[in-house]
Amino acid sequence: MGLGEYALMGVTHPTELRAIMNFAIWRDVRDIKAESEWVTTYYDRPTMKKCWEYLDLTSRSFARVIGELEGDLARTVCIFYVVLRALDTVEDDMTIPNSTKLPLLRSFHEKLYEKGWTFHESKEKDKIVLEEFDNIQQEFSTLEPAYQTIIADIAKKMGRGMADFAALATPEQPVAEVDSIADYDLYCHYVAGVVGEGLSRLFAASGKEREFIADQLTLSNSMGLLLQKTNIFRDIHEDVLEGRGFWPKAIWSKYGFNSMKELIDPSREKEALWASSEMVLDALRHATDALDYMTLLKCQSVFNFVAIPAVMAIATLERTFMNPKILKGNVKIRKGETVKLILKATNPRDVSYIFKDYARRIHAKVHKEDPNLLKLSIACAKIDQWAEHHYPSFINISGAGSGQAGSAIDPTSNDARAALFLRLSKEAQEKLRKERSEKFMADLRARGVIKERSPEEEAAIKAKYDEMEKQGAPWLMIIGIILGVIALMGAMGAGVIWVIVKFFNDVSGNWDFDADSR
Repeated sequence: MGLGEYALMGVTHPTELRAIMNFAIWRDVRDIKAESEWVTTYYDRPTMKKCWEYLDLTSRSFARVIGELEGDLARTVCIFYVVLRALDTVEDDMTIPNSTKLPLLRSFHEKLYEKGWTFHESKEKDKIVLEEFDNIQQEFSTLEPAYQTIIADIAKKMGRGMADFAALATPEQPVAEVDSIADYDLYCHYVAGVVGEGLSRLFAASGKEREFIADQLTLSNSMGLLLQKTNIFRDIHEDVLEGRGFWPKAIWSKYGFNSMKELIDPSREKEALWASSEMVLDALRHATDALDYMTLLKCQSVFNFVAIPAVMAIATLERTFMNPKILKGNVKIRKGETVKLILKATNPRDVSYIFKDYARRIHAKVHKEDPNLLKLSIACAKIDQWAEHHYPSFINISGAGSGQAGSAIDPTSNDARAALFLRLSKEAQEKLRKERSEKFMADLRARGVIKERSPEEEAAIKAKYDEMEKQGAPWLMIIGIILGVIALMGAMGAGVIWVIVKFFNDVSGNWDFDADSR
């Protein structure tokens, strides 16, 4: 970005410019190239340096979040990513015939153990990861056996799943269409859901996360599907032009389309936007699972690695929702907005509020004629409800940055729950005060400071007080006390006057003023 673009941002989106400045000044970014980091990143090793370069070439966004993972986990995930990037490149390349592609996809996991293997028949932009796969294989072989097992297992699942879908293609239709929503979910599971599973297993194996994270298959799958479906939705124009089509036929056929190519026809923009609306609806159903998954993470760098792509996904869905530009080209969120989200996505509460905010923006864009109006309203409300249930907005958090975070109910909130919580809190405090008072009195009785009275004594005292209440106030005694006080005050006043007069006379008698004296 040039100086002029930053100046324009300062006028149109000042908070985003401020976020970029804060990021540049205050954000601590791990430098994997630094010599102090070589002990875990192995950037000084030629083959590992190549792997880091492959990662940066194929995905700049993921390269940044992967590089900031703690310790050797960054290197492990880097290798995991470039292995799957190589596998994905085989699947994406429409120039590779199925006679070559299918066997290679199904056996790709075996190439991880085949020293020196490379592939030079791809024409994809990321073909370097196949042509120089021997560098990736070399680094894979140096990983701990537990990591190798996980990566090879995920590559096996992904490759076989990709092959099953690629096998449905025909010469007349080079790209197999995804028919039902179930097929769409299964395809996204193979290309992204298993990635989420693999990452969870790597997190657990590294010790950075608790062991049970490895078993969260449903939530891990949903994390992957949210990201994958966002990319599939956003990349509609590019995919159609390159002969790929991943929007399920069950969605676009509802709106009178016979093929995916018709979706980018300018004359049918309205129907295409209705179809795109349903694609967003389908992606949103994974949002709350993704939020659930993030609440389970305890390592900050792992949380950042998961949360940053997630908030980018929900922001992308909002930016592309009912946006006709996606039918004509690629639509991305602004750089300043990206940086702002990175700075904010540091804990589950703030991430849930980001999701809630963008869900409300999506809901605000829903057209009254949209066939999915009601379903979209419910989907957005579920995200809002999740955030309010787990992190109520009427509770203020203070001191979070100092490590001594505290919470308090906002007394000015109009939320009915705030009044209820305040009342319950007051009742609980009163109950506690009463219990402490009773405990204190019981202790005094036990020590003999306060003597216990017999039932007869208690009854006599009670009868005495009851009799006094019946008789009313002792007015004569009260009047006598008042008159006595008045008489006492009068006597004291008279005494003071006498003392003053006596003292004045004595003093004046000692002075003899002579008018003629000089």
